[in-house]
Formats: sequence, structure tokens, C-alpha cells
Amino acid sequence: MDETHNNRVSLAKGAKDIAKEAKRQAAKNVGKAVDRASDEYSTHRSYNRFQNEEEDENNYNANGQHANDEEGASSDDTEGHDDEDEIYEGEYQGIPAQNEGKLRDGQVALGQPVSDSLKSHKELESERQTDEEELAQQYELIMQECGHGRFQWQLFFVLGLALMSDGVEVFVVGFVLPSAETDMCVKNSGAGWLGSVVYLGMMFGAFFWGGLSDKLGRKQCLLISMSVNGFFAFLSSFVQGYSMFLVCRMVSGFGIGGAVPIVFSYFAEVLAREKRGEHLSWLCMFWMIGGIYASAMAWAIIPHYGWSFSMGSAYQFHSWRVFVVVCALPCVSAVVALTFMPESPRFLLENGKHDEAWMVLKHIHDTNMRARGEPERVFTVNRIKVPKQLDELVEMQNESANPVLKVLYKIKAELRGIWLTFMKCFDYPVKDNTIKLAIVWFTLSFGYYGLSVWFPDVIKHLQADDYASRVKIHNNERIEDFTFNFTLENQIHRNGMFLNDRFISMKIRSVTFIDSSFLNCYFEDVSSVGSSFQNCTFVDSFFYNTDVDDAKLTNSRVINSSFHHNKTGCQMTFDDDYSAYWVYFVNFLGTLAVLPGNIVSALLMDKIGRLSMLGGSMVLSGISCFFLWFGTSESMMIFMLCLYNGLSISAWNSLDVVTAELYPTDRRGTGFGFCNAMCKLAAVLGNLIFGSLVGITKAIPILMASSVLVAGGLVGLRLPDTRANVLM
Repeated sequence: MDETHNNRVSLAKGAKDIAKEAKRQAAKNVGKAVDRASDEYSTHRSYNRFQNEEEDENNYNANGQHANDEEGASSDDTEGHDDEDEIYEGEYQGIPAQNEGKLRDGQVALGQPVSDSLKSHKELESERQTDEEELAQQYELIMQECGHGRFQWQLFFVLGLALMSDGVEVFVVGFVLPSAETDMCVKNSGAGWLGSVVYLGMMFGAFFWGGLSDKLGRKQCLLISMSVNGFFAFLSSFVQGYSMFLVCRMVSGFGIGGAVPIVFSYFAEVLAREKRGEHLSWLCMFWMIGGIYASAMAWAIIPHYGWSFSMGSAYQFHSWRVFVVVCALPCVSAVVALTFMPESPRFLLENGKHDEAWMVLKHIHDTNMRARGEPERVFTVNRIKVPKQLDELVEMQNESANPVLKVLYKIKAELRGIWLTFMKCFDYPVKDNTIKLAIVWFTLSFGYYGLSVWFPDVIKHLQADDYASRVKIHNNERIEDFTFNFTLENQIHRNGMFLNDRFISMKIRSVTFIDSSFLNCYFEDVSSVGSSFQNCTFVDSFFYNTDVDDAKLTNSRVINSSFHHNKTGCQMTFDDDYSAYWVYFVNFLGTLAVLPGNIVSALLMDKIGRLSMLGGSMVLSGISCFFLWFGTSESMMIFMLCLYNGLSISAWNSLDVVTAELYPTDRRGTGFGFCNAMCKLAAVLGNLIFGSLVGITKAIPILMASSVLVAGGLVGLRLPDTRANVLM
């Protein structure tokens, strides 16, 4: 009994010595960290502390045993007594027990660092956080040594093409929508789905590709997403059915959804702190260039109906399809150029790929130095701090398993990784920032896209009212033995009598015949866009190669008349169509109006701060909405559209910069993708809500847009200032 009691006392004393040794080591580690932090910027570009860190740890571990012997000299269990004491002592020093093959929980060898397998997940996360903070400081110094030059400008234009493709995709929807729905004979019940499905595809794409870029890399994910967008955008120009067209545009939107979150994350990671705000703002200009490109191409291509061909009556390739092909060119150019660019070095370091990251950073340094005429300057960095890599639980599959199952398991694992990274966006300390950013993105997008739909539709409504006010009305007319070979437009014929008349190679545009009779009339090669025959009577008449069908013969009687070789499909014509040109020109002006705002935001981003620009721009945009009360004419509405776009663009630019800077590297793509997904969700809701209020009331859209913009601006002012931050 006494011997057992003595053994227990020895064990207790040994445990106390171990706890004392661990506490001493922890205190020394804290002291080292404090010393390193205090010397962070005292020596210009001092990388010695990062490069020699492993040597310091080794020296410290070698001296640990000597210190432990001195402090533990008074302990009975460290002096070695009998065989049983030796067994217990061996277990505490890290020798595994026979029945376990490993150390029990809490058992460590004296004077040796604790193995990662014995540390809790919280301790490992804390160590990784410390490593990331050191890496952030060192990486900032490295980027300052690499400088800002040719490499950043090359990447600037490559990523600009990708961002330009996103702007083109947004504008293509509005420009193609009327032509595509007319060409494919879409009924009113199906109209408008095109805009919604494209934004839905972009919403899911932003979340998926943004999250995947934190796993696979910025360049690789951007390449894949842009390739998906380019392929399905090109394919959509050839499909004939409206449902297949919707599917292609939705998948195309899914692909381009990854452009915004990846582009800004990618570019921010190769910029030094003093250059980041300004050059990310300049990058935003490519979205405006995409809108200008789409507007100009629509203006130049779509109204030219002659830019088309057909294969019989089944396959039609009209001018709007040519426009879709042309709009895919920026995406194709971005894919080709992106293949020559390296992966983000910050992402490589975050994932433990030290050598690859070093090579990329050396390439950046050498490229910039050669451009400066200083090729002899040497990249002085030898070793870069790499954060501790935490093991993830991976479900292993049999090598002989079905290849399809392997792919499914791989997809499942990637989706699970994306979801886990997304949930980390709601962990401390980024949880509050994620919620605030989501609110700001949603409110800004809801107001912007909602008004973007409302403005053109209001202009069209004003044009329609003006067009209807100029209608010509003919009552009780009688026309006999006359040949119509010219265009009839914007007319109403009531109680008319047409005897032995010929309608040959003509267009009947927006003409309504009411209670009229056609006796022994001949119709050949007639196009009747927007026209109808209500309560009319056709007797002994002949129709050849016309588009007059049952849909246009409302409550009409056809007696002893025949229809031959009727035109199939919906007929389109833009000849002399002033309204088509006008719509594209209005969008062109609205897009061009953001140029001054882009320039101002780029020049002042680092001077007045991101938050001041974000909150101020949103509040001013909300206030400008109240001036819409005075928009009673087309010119006034166009002016208000330009004013609103010019004021809101600064908010978009500053929001892009803040979002890229607030998230750490391991979840930057995921967080940015989630915020951009909220943006596209708001765009869908804005299209539906504001579109339903056109021509009904002005009060609700104006008050709704103003309130959400002002509220979002006030929330944006509560975000932390990132102007002086290094990228974590």
C-alpha cells in the first residue's frame, strides 16, 4: 500500500512539473511573438525573423531539456527509481503504451513541443491565425519590394476583360429580350422570364465559383467559369426554341457569376496596400466599358434586319443572334489571355505551396524590374511564412470504384468544403461584417437594378403615349380598285369598305381595322406587325405569303377565301424603326454617364476613405430619386437616369474594394461570392417588383428606391475602415 501511495505521489509531482514546463514554454513563445511584432517595421524589409524562425524553434527545443533538468531536479519521479517509476516516466516523455500505440490525451514529452495530434482544433486554429497575421505583414513587405508595374498592368487588362464580360451579360438581357421574344413567338405569359433566369444563374454562379476559388485557386476557377459562359452564350445564339434559349442563357449566367468575386479577390492579392483602393477602382471601369460595348453593338447590329439568313422556314438567324455572338467575344478573349497569367501567390501561400508562391512572386518582381530598366535587382526573399495547414477529413474511395462514383464523391467533397467555408464567414470576427455587407449589397442592387428596369420602361411608356396621341383615324371610308404598296402605320380604320383592292409587298404596322369589310381583295407578301382585324369580314379574298393568321383575326368572318404559303413564326422588322435606335442610345448615354463617377472614385478612394464614399454615394443616390417626380418627358427622364447612374457608381466601386479587403484570404472568394449572390437576388426581386409598377404609379417605386438606398448607405457607414489594413 505504501509503495502504491508513493507511486501516486510521484505521478502527481511529475504532472505538476510538466504543467510548469508547459507554462514556461508558453510564456517564452508569447515573449518571442511580442518581440517579433515590435521589430516588424523597425528594419526596412527585414525578412530574417521569418526565415530563421525554424532555427529559433530548434534551438529552443534543444535547450528545453537542459532547463527542464534544472527545474525538475527536486522532483522524485524525474530522478529514476525502480522499474515501475521508469515505466510511468517513459509514458510522460512520449513513449506510447503497449495497448494504445500512441500517447494518451494530455501526455507530452518533457522539453519537446506538443504534437499537432495532441492539440485541440481550437489550439490549431489559434496557431494558424497567428501564422496568417505574420504572413500578412511579411506579404505586404514582399509586394512593396516587387513594386507596382508591368505585371500588375498586364493582369489588370486580363481581369478587366473578364469583368467586361459580366457587364456585357447584364446588358445583353435587356437588349435581346424584346427581339428574342418576338422572334420566338413568346406569349405575354412567358415574356420577362429571360431576365429573371439569367440573374438566377448569376446568383448561384457567384456563390459556387466564389467558394470554389478558395479551394482550387483564383485562376483555375475563373478560367472554368468564363469558359462555361462563353460556350453557352455562343450556343444560345443558334438554338431556336425559347425554352432551350432560356436554359443556355441561365447556364451562361451561372458561368459569368464567378467573374466579379474572383476578379476582385485575384487582383487585390497582387497589390500593395497603398495601391489597392485606387487600382481596384480603376478595374471597375471595365464593367462600364462592357455596358458601352453592348449598347454600341446593339445599336449597330440589332436594328439591321438584313443582317440575317434562314434555312427554309424552320431555322431563322436574325440580327439579334449576331449580336449575341459578338457579345461573347470579350469572354473568349479573357479566357485566352488568362491562360498566360499565374495563380495568385497569396492563395498559394495560404494553402502551403511555398515554392510555387515564391516562383510567382519572383516572376512579378523580375517583370516589374525589367520594365523599370533595373534587371540587375535581385529578389531578396528566401523564405516566406506559411500558415499551419489543418488536416481535413476526406472520405477515401476504393481505387477500383466506379469512375462515375469517384466523380460524384469528388463533387460532394468540394460542395461540402464550399459550405464549410461559407459557414466560417459567420464566425467571429467576420460575422458582423458579413451581415452588414449582405445588407448593403442587397439594398444597393435592389435600388439600382429596380430603377434600371423602371427607367427604360417608363420611357417606353411615355413614347407609347406619344405614339398613341398621333394615331390617324379613318371612319366610313370606301376604297375600290386601289393598290396598296406602301406602309400603313399607326392608324385606325372603322366601318371601312375595301372592294377589289390589292395589298402587295407592304407593311401594316400598328394598324387596327374595326368593323371593316374586304370584298374580292388580294394580299401578297404582307407583313402586319402589331396589327389586327376586329369584327371584320373577308369575302372572296386571296392571301399569299402573308402573316395574317387566326391570332390577328379577332371575331372576324372569312367567307370563300383562301390562305396559301403563310409566313411561319413571328415576323420582325426594324426598318426605319426609330424607337429601337432610341432605346439603345438611351442605355448608351446612361452607361457613359458613370465615367465621371468612376474617375472620381478612383482618385479619391484612398484619400477620403472607402466608407465615406460608400455611404455618401448611396445617400445621394437615394436623394436624387426624389427628382423623378419632375420627370414628365423623355428628355427629363434620360437626364435623371444619367444623374442616378453617375452618383451610384462610386458606391459600387467602394463596395467592391471594401468586400475584397474585409475577408481573409481563406474565405475571400466565398464571402465575396455570397455578397454578389445577394446582389443578384435583389436584381431578380427588383425586376419583378419595379416592372409590375410601370404605368401604374410613380410614388411606390420612388419611395421604395430612396428608402432602401438611404438605409443601405447608413449601414455601410457602420462597416470597419479597411484603408490601412493589410490583406489577412
